[in-house]
Amino acid sequence: MGTLTEIRWHGRGGQGVKTACEFVAVVAIHSGKYGQGFPEYGPERSGAPMKGFTRISSDKIREHCSIYHPTVILVLDESLIGPEDVCEGLAEGGSVIINTKNNAAAFAGLCRGRIWTVDATTIALDEIGRPIPNMPMVGALLKVTGVLGVEELIAGVTREFSRKFDQKTIDGNLRAIRRAYAEVKCDG
Repeated sequence: MGTLTEIRWHGRGGQGVKTACEFVAVVAIHSGKYGQGFPEYGPERSGAPMKGFTRISSDKIREHCSIYHPTVILVLDESLIGPEDVCEGLAEGGSVIINTKNNAAAFAGLCRGRIWTVDATTIALDEIGRPIPNMPMVGALLKVTGVLGVEELIAGVTREFSRKFDQKTIDGNLRAIRRAYAEVKCDG
């Protein structure tokens, strides 16, 4: 039996949750693993809460449903903490990665897992010029889980983004990923 990593993303429409959850799965597939990534929408409008799900495994993935006991939870908008129980179902020993300017102590008691923080919105603004935190959060995910290698992800960004974006945007996303990888911090 291989390893299965289940990731649940919490964000708002327009923050890149759909892109990130699907992108990570595509990179996993290109690296020889099995992957699936899909969003779950509420009211379909910009700013509305939404979830995304990603599974990565060394074995075939037979489940095709929402993720109820994730290994990792990513919160792209900290304002969702409280109104939603974003940590619901977190697997024993799991991790929560929060996009915030605060340190992990500000979120103590919310989850039984390890809390990691990164200021993904500021990183995105600095490196990409837009407040879309998804790719910095992917960089943080790599650091926290090691589920994919940085070089695999960089190759994935170059391959997948070249279809839609100019080189300046690609380079900004790569800088954002590397910077978040370096800057994500844990509660200890």
